[in-house]
Amino acid sequence: MRAARFHAAHDIRVEEVPTPGKPGAGEVLVAPAWTGICGTDLHEYMAGPIVTPAQPHPLTGAELPQILGHEFSATVVEAGAGVSLRAGDRVAAMPLIFCGRCRPCLRGDGHLCVRMACTGLSSAWGALAELAIVPSYQLARIPDALSLEQGALIEPAAVAVYAVERARLEAGADVLITGAGPIGALSIIAALSLGAGRVFVSEPNPNRARMAAELGATAVWDPTSDDVHDRILDSTGGDGADRAIECSGTGAGLNLCIEAVRAGGVVVQAGLHTSKPAVDPMLWCLKDLSIEATWAYPVTCWPRIAALIARGVLPVERVVTRRINLERVVAEGFDPLVDPGGAELKVLISPISSVT
Repeated sequence: MRAARFHAAHDIRVEEVPTPGKPGAGEVLVAPAWTGICGTDLHEYMAGPIVTPAQPHPLTGAELPQILGHEFSATVVEAGAGVSLRAGDRVAAMPLIFCGRCRPCLRGDGHLCVRMACTGLSSAWGALAELAIVPSYQLARIPDALSLEQGALIEPAAVAVYAVERARLEAGADVLITGAGPIGALSIIAALSLGAGRVFVSEPNPNRARMAAELGATAVWDPTSDDVHDRILDSTGGDGADRAIECSGTGAGLNLCIEAVRAGGVVVQAGLHTSKPAVDPMLWCLKDLSIEATWAYPVTCWPRIAALIARGVLPVERVVTRRINLERVVAEGFDPLVDPGGAELKVLISPISSVT
């Protein structure tokens, strides 16, 4: 079968690989329908291996080359023993693989498993392929009201919703979001759906800035040419934003959130940093801030996020800017997404060759 495999930085190849075979007990063989390219995938492409396993992973034994793809929907092909799913079921995958035995797992925090792995990043299989085998606990049936495309967006939507919820958002609050990539864009949607009064966005890419405005942002400023801190103060009567969600993964974005949030406000770090930023904890103290950091999402949240999408509360499909087939995953997927001035926001890939 055809699959997109990560070998090394700037080296993703669409190549022939063996098919998975039959699923074992507690496993499910699926045919991926749509798969999104995540920021983590882009980090691997630019500077990996980071989380992809150069050595055998302690939980899964997987090692490079890695079939990518962890934001996905699929159709069940065959279920192993002890699985309630049936062939033909439409499903969306929560891709985290956890041991169930470490202290975080026993506390119910599977996303904090000390040996955590992830389908599409550190397991034998990923969704940028014609077939994959995954543990049954990863799969949730997609409600009839959801398309398979929407199902592939549950994973990034879960990241955004978790970040907004950790901000303890109150109705009518002013929210600052730094970075309008896929998670930032979905955070705009989530913040508005959960009652934000105004959403301010800092984003240097003019294409993403335009899309942020189309998603409902009250104002979008370019931090390379605007003094976003002053703009926030002017817009809030000198007080600052009530909540700030950092989605850019940059030191500049984090420090802007700290500076532009009001005293007693909440700052949530959602974007992943690949370097250590310089920060001013004294300012945190002087403003009596709550600093929250998020890692992924609670592993049981898929049915809740799916229900929000099905009801139209989270119109996640609005962030999709391109749909391509597997053969074009690098040239029309990864390469445009790592371009700082690129026009793409969320690219979905299907292994079906007829996608145009």
